[in-house]
Amino acid sequence: MNVYETAEDFLAALPPTGALMGLDLGTKTIGVAVSDGLRGVATPLETVKRKKFGVDAARLLDIAMDRTVTGVVLGLPRNMDGSEGPRCQSTRAFARNLSGLTDLPIGFWDERLSTVAAERALLEADTSRRRRAEVIDHVAAGYILQGVLDRARHIGAAQ
Repeated sequence: MNVYETAEDFLAALPPTGALMGLDLGTKTIGVAVSDGLRGVATPLETVKRKKFGVDAARLLDIAMDRTVTGVVLGLPRNMDGSEGPRCQSTRAFARNLSGLTDLPIGFWDERLSTVAAERALLEADTSRRRRAEVIDHVAAGYILQGVLDRARHIGAAQ
């Protein structure tokens, strides 16, 4: 199976370069962000309205193909004490199901504060409430993906 528990294992399974895709899974939407091929910067891309798993997965894999993505990171919504609840189980199930449709490595990133950080950034940018609601998910996906990119740089610098 191509699902990796730790950022280190996920990063080790990737080719040296190529875009990554970050996902912020919600119950109604999926925020999507992608990186550049050198994995320096995460860019929020779009919010996918959830329908059924097959439809959602097809859209995500279309984006992955269009952007020549080499790996997918899902935000893992742990509780503040680090424990895992039903939303984590749902995210893990999504990853398992997606892994059956693609050979791309799939990893997780602790997303505990990504939505809070995204909300703060949008407030600081003086974004209207309606616009925040439209973009919050893919901005949060950008924070998730940027966390992985920063971790990869840190690991690379330590070697």
